[in-house]
Amino acid sequence: MLNFQVKDIIDILLVAILMYASYIWTRGTSAKNIFIGLIIFVLVWFFVTRVFKMELLGAIFDGIFNVGVIAIIVIFQAEIRSFFSKIGSRNNWKHFIKFLEKIHLKDKTSNIILHIEPVVAACKNMAKDKVGALIVINKNDSLQELIDAGEFINAEINTRLIESLFFKNSPLHDGAVIIADNRIMTAGAILPISRSHEIPKQLGLRHRAAIGISERTDAVVIVVSEETGSISLACDGVIRQHINPASLEKAVEEKLTQ
Repeated sequence: MLNFQVKDIIDILLVAILMYASYIWTRGTSAKNIFIGLIIFVLVWFFVTRVFKMELLGAIFDGIFNVGVIAIIVIFQAEIRSFFSKIGSRNNWKHFIKFLEKIHLKDKTSNIILHIEPVVAACKNMAKDKVGALIVINKNDSLQELIDAGEFINAEINTRLIESLFFKNSPLHDGAVIIADNRIMTAGAILPISRSHEIPKQLGLRHRAAIGISERTDAVVIVVSEETGSISLACDGVIRQHINPASLEKAVEEKLTQ
């Protein structure tokens, strides 16, 4: 007869929550199929070794399980790195962090909004002239690694400077401009590309890079399409397309204050 205790119920609930969270984090990526396959294999292994107690088949499964873990880590290291990056991302804990910030009366976004007008003006001008652009605005998560990897500028935010950095003949126009602490810190930065399968196929590398960095950090990313001149805004792994240039400033401020 089964001896079911409260801790067993808690154990089952925690496992269910962990599995569901893992599925949500991997949904829309190539890691989703890997996760489903692992769950099926673990269930089969559990029934063979623990429920039906098949010794020979269980020994074979044990060997596959031990070797398979190492093989999965080697083959799918990029997906595993992305998975753990999502777990540690501020986006997944933002509600809890906001609660703590309210307790300590911290307001970390007030300084960012003060100098957003030159950025918006530059984006409007570039959209009109169909100049491609990718601008990352830092909120709370550190972007120091990306700043260090790009061309360090550390200049005041200026509309003409932003436009010149994305001018088609500029050697830095293909990369991203990163704005932090109310300054243009870096140009020509290379951003991580999102692996999500839910991104519309018509979106190019700039848009995928915008989604990629917004999946890993709480940054707000503005994208100007070189082909159409349309403006998009990426935040929390979601991209909003075809933003009216007249309402861009409001849209950016809303994302920065969320």
